[in-house]
Amino acid sequence: MSGIVPAPIARQPWQMLFPLIVLIGFGALVLFSAAAGSWTPYASSHIVRFAVFLVMAFVLARFTRELAMFLAFPIYAIVLVMLVAVEAIGFVGGGSQRWLDLGFMQLQPSELMKPAIVLVLARFYSTLPIGMIPTWRALVPAAGLILTPVALVLLQPDLGTSLAILFGGAVVMFAAGLPMRWFLGAALTGAVLAPVAFFFGLQPYQQKRVFTFLDPESDPLGDGYHITQSKIAIGSGGFSGKGFNEGSQSHLHYLPEPHTDFIFATMAEEWGFVGGLVVIGAFAIIFAWGLSVARGSADRFGKLIALGMTATVFFYVAINLMMVMGLAPVVGIPLPFMSHGGSSMLTNMICIGSLMMVHRWNRKAPRAGLIR
Repeated sequence: MSGIVPAPIARQPWQMLFPLIVLIGFGALVLFSAAAGSWTPYASSHIVRFAVFLVMAFVLARFTRELAMFLAFPIYAIVLVMLVAVEAIGFVGGGSQRWLDLGFMQLQPSELMKPAIVLVLARFYSTLPIGMIPTWRALVPAAGLILTPVALVLLQPDLGTSLAILFGGAVVMFAAGLPMRWFLGAALTGAVLAPVAFFFGLQPYQQKRVFTFLDPESDPLGDGYHITQSKIAIGSGGFSGKGFNEGSQSHLHYLPEPHTDFIFATMAEEWGFVGGLVVIGAFAIIFAWGLSVARGSADRFGKLIALGMTATVFFYVAINLMMVMGLAPVVGIPLPFMSHGGSSMLTNMICIGSLMMVHRWNRKAPRAGLIR
């Protein structure tokens, strides 16, 4: 077989790329249906973006360990400056100031901070002596690196993205070996301060989302409309769905945002429980591969990158699926590789490219004698 398939193609991580392509293709079909049977404006741009960002991921996979370590802090600084620029000259859309208008696209810098925070924390902990891990020197600088962009993102306001940045950073800190008592203390402090944060930190519309999550039937035509219609769409799909391009909830515009945040509901209505299993199964394979890359890494830097990037994509998937099923408040997080959106696709493909990069390091380490 190796003589038939060229070596550069054969050595690609097809155990991850195949389910990824399945998700992209399936997503394109759902976007075709969400546009009432048209490849434009969603499905065609979805495929083009994936093709462009896949090339970017392959380029990223060629980065050496030394180059990645060198670029970690500059990349973090650049994205941080972009977040500041959003506050000064950002493009306003949907009532929030989250985007920079680059002319050819609307870029959401907060999305780029998700992989950037993983990279910079992996760089920080990879050079920190093991003996300093249980000390404040391992906690305070990392907390500053995380909380600075989180504060800027909360100003936009964007609670979902700020939580994603926190989650990715916390996973890297946990994997780096910080004492468990610190995480338990942070969780306890968060639980105590949650009521204060809810009443004085959240915007009124964000508070409504929490109340709607707790009791969506209290206002089914108002604040509870989104989640009510989403659950109707998912439930009406049954075991095998209504059929491709036959979803009444999305075609009759009952389902809000059928091409972005609620694309899983659009899919479930037409493809049913079987389609849901395909989507969840494909994500499970990708996550299992990401964890195997982390386990196969012989150094802290690669291991932390792999765990952090896998956790970042997992956060997207878990929150989106819980949201459309009514198990979490609506926070505006798209479903990776299926939802229409350039910034989210860029972020998730950066995560995939970073995992491919660490995978290549792992493959080359035994021959190059780089095991540490």
